[in-house]
Amino acid sequence: MRKFASKFSSLRRKFLCAHTLQDENPLQVEETQKPNTLRRSMSFMKRHPILFNFLLIILVGFSVIWMALIGLDVWTDHGAYEVVPDMKGLSYNQAVKALESVGLKPELSDSIYDMTTAPGTVLEQSPRARTKVKPHRTVYLTVTAFSPKMILLPAVTDMSLRQARSTLEGAGIRNIREVLVPSEYKDLVLGVKFNGVSVQPGARVPTSATITIEVGEGLSLDVDSVDTLEAIESDREASVLNLE
Repeated sequence: MRKFASKFSSLRRKFLCAHTLQDENPLQVEETQKPNTLRRSMSFMKRHPILFNFLLIILVGFSVIWMALIGLDVWTDHGAYEVVPDMKGLSYNQAVKALESVGLKPELSDSIYDMTTAPGTVLEQSPRARTKVKPHRTVYLTVTAFSPKMILLPAVTDMSLRQARSTLEGAGIRNIREVLVPSEYKDLVLGVKFNGVSVQPGARVPTSATITIEVGEGLSLDVDSVDTLEAIESDREASVLNLE
């Protein structure tokens, strides 16, 4: 009994001493527990290295994806957008000011020659009007050409009038004038002029230009009849002289 009482008393003193130390300095107790947790973690790594590496890869992968999504939201201004205004019918300068005022970038993508529309008028746009886009998005504009379309003048000399007109209209020229010039070949194109100056095939001219073609007028009936009468009269005089 004395041995049992002695052991019980010794255990009781150790328990009271440990309890007293925990009450007096809880931080010290926590510090003693940390090495135990670290030792258990190291023990798990040593006993299950493949499982530990797999869990570590999953953790790193989720972290990278999470950071990438956050960076993407910041980079693309997630949730922010602008509404593209309608630019059709405006001049190019007006369209540029309207787009820049809402934080969009205008860019001239193409020009189309149209005689019925003022030069520089916006005909098409991309993206379309009232489309929601990200801030600073580029809007591409198609406008009426600021200058007339230039073409190479086709060869039309030594052609008939009808064939010459068809060739010029096929090249895009609509304003064609005809001027008759003396020639024994009727309706034959003898020359081409632009702004009063003779031009050769291959010259660059605007499609809006007025092209003058010189067409042979042929011999008139009056001239033919006079020439015939003069020839008959000459033959008569020659016959009278021969008789004498």
